[in-house]
Amino acid sequence: MTRFALSLVLPLALPFAASAETLKLYTSQPNADAQKTVDAFQAAHPGITVDWVRDGTTQLMARMNAEKAAGAGQPDVLLIADSVTLEGLVKEGRIAAYKSPEASAYDPALYSAEGYYHSTKLITTGIAYHTEAKQIPASWADLAKPEYKGLVAMASPLYSGAAMIHMTTLTSDAALGWPYYEALAANETRADGGNGGVFKAVASGEKPYGVLVDYMALRAKAEGSPIEFIIPEEGVTWVTEPVAIVEGTKNLEAAQKFVDFVISEAGQNLVAEMGYIPARNGIDSPAGFPARDSLKLLTFEAGAALEATETNKAKFSEIFGIK
Repeated sequence: MTRFALSLVLPLALPFAASAETLKLYTSQPNADAQKTVDAFQAAHPGITVDWVRDGTTQLMARMNAEKAAGAGQPDVLLIADSVTLEGLVKEGRIAAYKSPEASAYDPALYSAEGYYHSTKLITTGIAYHTEAKQIPASWADLAKPEYKGLVAMASPLYSGAAMIHMTTLTSDAALGWPYYEALAANETRADGGNGGVFKAVASGEKPYGVLVDYMALRAKAEGSPIEFIIPEEGVTWVTEPVAIVEGTKNLEAAQKFVDFVISEAGQNLVAEMGYIPARNGIDSPAGFPARDSLKLLTFEAGAALEATETNKAKFSEIFGIK
């Protein structure tokens, strides 16, 4: 190619190269959901490519810490299970504040006032039961009654972030508190592993009752599984899979666009299509799910939960005899 011809090509190529951005996302979403999220964002912002890594929140935090120690780079954006984990990162100065204009469509309890993170969905924990169960519980307190002895499964807060938030919320409730967890242990409630194991136990009839996240039960019910799901009288505990920008990102504008997208009306309609309750006001829940404004959300404060995490884990282990 002649020097003259090259001079014609380069001005055409440079604007494209300058506009191309790559955003690094760490997420605990299921693989299919993560791919849908990324595909929809890239369709809305064709100049931005998203490279994503999917793993459990605990594993992603370990990866981030190892990368930080090795000076091996970091993600630009996090889309992970719970706000307690993010509160820990905020405390360490590892999350950048960004007040998205989309936040005005959300209840203040569902995003950080300083803009450190924004909720993307409501994943509630309620009570699932097998359709052939002999009785139907109406409240959290029911699960500690003698007629439920040895029949209840729940995820362990030592393993599951949702279970940790569930335990922290209920033990902070004046009507339940730690005596409730002591009663569950005395009633031979099985507390082990994550929500997937609870679902399998209830759907198979191995344990007729389970403390379970909503979407696992409600999606399975829609597909014909012999499982039902109730909202206990006291209310539900909840995680929100918040999105946050990592401090020091070199792709700040692209990261802000990602946050705006997932909490926008289009992003929240996508959440509903995936089969979750949207966090944004005014977006309908998926078919078969409770309406967003019908939910009684039990009081939960992420900062206080973070401070109590290690104490609560130790107390749970003591009560359930876990070494």
